[in-house]
Amino acid sequence: MESSQHTTLMQKHTRPSDMIMKSLIYLCAILSCALVVFIIIYVFAKAIPHFRFSNLTVAQSKLFHPNGLLGSIINTLYIIIGTLLLACPIGIGGAIYLNEYATNKKVVNVITFTSEVLSGIPSIIFGLFGMICFGQLLQLQYSILTGCLTLTLLILPIIIRNTQTALECVPKSYREAAQGMGSTKWYMIRTVILPSAIPGILTGVILAMGRIIAESAALLFTAGSGYFMPRGFFSHLFESGGTLTIDLYMRMSNAQYGQAFVIGMILIIIILLMNALAKWISTKFDVNKVK
Repeated sequence: MESSQHTTLMQKHTRPSDMIMKSLIYLCAILSCALVVFIIIYVFAKAIPHFRFSNLTVAQSKLFHPNGLLGSIINTLYIIIGTLLLACPIGIGGAIYLNEYATNKKVVNVITFTSEVLSGIPSIIFGLFGMICFGQLLQLQYSILTGCLTLTLLILPIIIRNTQTALECVPKSYREAAQGMGSTKWYMIRTVILPSAIPGILTGVILAMGRIIAESAALLFTAGSGYFMPRGFFSHLFESGGTLTIDLYMRMSNAQYGQAFVIGMILIIIILLMNALAKWISTKFDVNKVK
């Protein structure tokens, strides 16, 4: 009798359908993890026999180093850093305005709807727009800067939406406590709201970085496929530069499948390292973490 009194409500009302749904959830999680692991193992198994560390330290040359990747790696870093420098201030600033300052709901709805429409446009359309607007009208031609400007438009919806969600998840009591102590709105946002939302904001930046690294169609029309080493730090922004994904596409087009898998392996490693770095940063700045 005493043991039955301590039986929980969940134990009394356990239904077969609950167990089936729970099993399906676990099955989906296992399948997702298994699929990712399988892809990584398959790409690595195909790439390792063709991988040479020396190819990472030399630029591509048709006569001496046909498999060199240093130029493509540097171009990829240029595209990632340049795009994030342009998109992060605009995206995070826009999200702060929409969530903290905007009072006209119609304006907020219009901006939100516009950003959602922007996220649904195919990347090749962005490439055509970037080629015409930035490449021809602004006379930037095929260049890394043209690619950065185009990808900025591409990833803005990702950063804005994730930042908005991160800001909305900050408890209202934080805002009330800061305002009760007499802090200004901007001081509250800078010292209380943004530090609390850093993990969520970084999630948006990680997704944006993954989109930048994986993009090829938009960059093929804007940044081009050049694989040469930079002749100057800033002047290289105005030169054609193909990223690793563009190089992968060119290798596949030329039936160089072994080197294509090598580039795929490098891209996976870069993404894993960036995710690990972002995870470390989010843990480092998580103000809600109990020490």
